[in-house]
Amino acid sequence: MGTLTAGILMMRWELLSAFLMFCTSQLNIVCRQSSRNTMAFVCSGIGLTVTCFFVMSLMGMSYKAVAVAQFWANTKDVFFDVMSKTPTDMSYYY
Repeated sequence: MGTLTAGILMMRWELLSAFLMFCTSQLNIVCRQSSRNTMAFVCSGIGLTVTCFFVMSLMGMSYKAVAVAQFWANTKDVFFDVMSKTPTDMSYYY
């Protein structure tokens, strides 16, 4: 019983995030069925935010502004590196 309690206490934020994802999903379905599109959009946004929080907490990522700025700087560097190696006469299929 003590192990179960300790596990629940350690996983409290992940369990709360999973519960909130479930609730927003259910609210989204109910709002769409009753033609409340604005509320469905709000529920989708909340669900997406909670999902991102859940995944970031499971991966051990931090929420500091410096870490986010570093992520976007690395993303920009990789994007420009890949685009510089792309041939100029590359054919696109539309």
